[in-house]
Amino acid sequence: MPVLPTTVSKRIPLAVLAAGSLVLGACSDGGASQEPLESLTIMAPFFSPTPPGEDDPIDEALSEIAGLDLSVQWVPNSDYGAKTNTVLAGDDIPDVMVIQGKDQAFVQTAEAGGFWDLTEHLASGDYPNLVTENPEVQEASSVNGKVYGVYRARDVIRASVIVRQDWLDNLGLALPETTDDLYELARAFTEDDPDGNGEDDTYGMINPAWGGLGNGSPYDAMEVWHGSGNLWRDEGGELVPSFTTPEWNQALQYERDLVQNGYVNPDYATMDPATWNEPFLNGEGGIILDVQSRAIELVKLFKEQDPENFDQYVALGGQLDGPNGTFAMPTAGYSGFLAVPRSGVQNEDQLKQVLTALNELNTTEAQNLMNHGIEGDNYTLEEGGVVFDPAKQDFTDQVTGAWAQLGTNVAGYNAHPFQRETEFETALDQLRLDLMAEDVANAVYNPAAGFVSPTYTTSGAQLDTIIVDARIQYIAGQIDDAGLQAAIETWRSSGGDDVIQEVNDLYAELN
Repeated sequence: MPVLPTTVSKRIPLAVLAAGSLVLGACSDGGASQEPLESLTIMAPFFSPTPPGEDDPIDEALSEIAGLDLSVQWVPNSDYGAKTNTVLAGDDIPDVMVIQGKDQAFVQTAEAGGFWDLTEHLASGDYPNLVTENPEVQEASSVNGKVYGVYRARDVIRASVIVRQDWLDNLGLALPETTDDLYELARAFTEDDPDGNGEDDTYGMINPAWGGLGNGSPYDAMEVWHGSGNLWRDEGGELVPSFTTPEWNQALQYERDLVQNGYVNPDYATMDPATWNEPFLNGEGGIILDVQSRAIELVKLFKEQDPENFDQYVALGGQLDGPNGTFAMPTAGYSGFLAVPRSGVQNEDQLKQVLTALNELNTTEAQNLMNHGIEGDNYTLEEGGVVFDPAKQDFTDQVTGAWAQLGTNVAGYNAHPFQRETEFETALDQLRLDLMAEDVANAVYNPAAGFVSPTYTTSGAQLDTIIVDARIQYIAGQIDDAGLQAAIETWRSSGGDDVIQEVNDLYAELN
């Protein structure tokens, strides 16, 4: 068995490492650098106008917490995908990389041995701040049963029902609790003159044009609420696409009825999502099915329009009971992950150093630094929470637009809350948290999220488009039930059946 010479460079191109991963593993890092890491090199994206500089105080504070000198290569987010591919093919590999998604290049490199398998390390309990509070999310972030990174946690529950409060008050109605309630509310907002101006100039639901499948659209929410599952569903030990279930058909009939009766904005198939707020603000439509943070955004906009009465326009409700039970639509629960390339971190002792540093970077102290900045410098801590100094906005932008990208928060987010300007906004924040806690108990996770189908990796976008187009055509009345089923058969014959087989082979292997 060949042994690498002791003069080998610390950095081995991932392409080479992946090709020889079995040899390197069997040789137990025979020629690799055995020296402890003296610094931790990281590659991460930034969204701020400029990245943090070398003398950044957050860098210094986080390095002290991590126990290693942090050296971050900041890459503009718009260039990050291309830069990732370049780095993976080169010989200057960082110790930790932010990986933004499970694309083909990452999956192939990981499965060939280019990244450390962290499954057992994270399960050991040796790194308590890296132990997930949502095992379903960690499973979704994995690749065919193996965890190749510490995922960057995001709110698991975000879907909500946002309604014009003044229209509810005018009609003596309450927030909906069921899909039947939602339908009746959409009808009332269309037919019962909710703004009281005597004109037939309102509609109920506001839906923008939406591409993709299972990515949080209003249609996805209504389908989950009807019990279709979340992209996939387990039926007797076999995973089936949610759009092949009777509940999905039932949900589409519901959506079609809303459209055909005029209870949805007429331009639902073409409306720019960037203008989603406008009909709500202008009093044209009264219901939005979207993330809870949109309600906070709308309140701010009403505050600009009507500072005296801004708190009378927006009502926020949770997810709805459907005709077949109570099901809540979750998000993926993560946005990429921090992965550890084997060419940079070449032995178990070095890996333990990295994981120990990442564990420390997920303490409450580190979370406050990454998400807020320096207390007493760019923010102060008041009774209600964090208050930023407007004079230090550029620095705050670097914190929130760059350093926050390194936070994973998998064991929970414990940083200080933000102080809101009014009691109404504070109460809305708390309501959002309460709704999240209530709905997470009914979350319907995608049981296939952790599986990588080769066919879907190469043809998924085209396959999804078949179903997305058919859904809109059905809702619009352009095709009937037979046409909808014909589209599903086209999906199957275009590679969908291969996806089903590949996903179920993985499911059987891991269960």
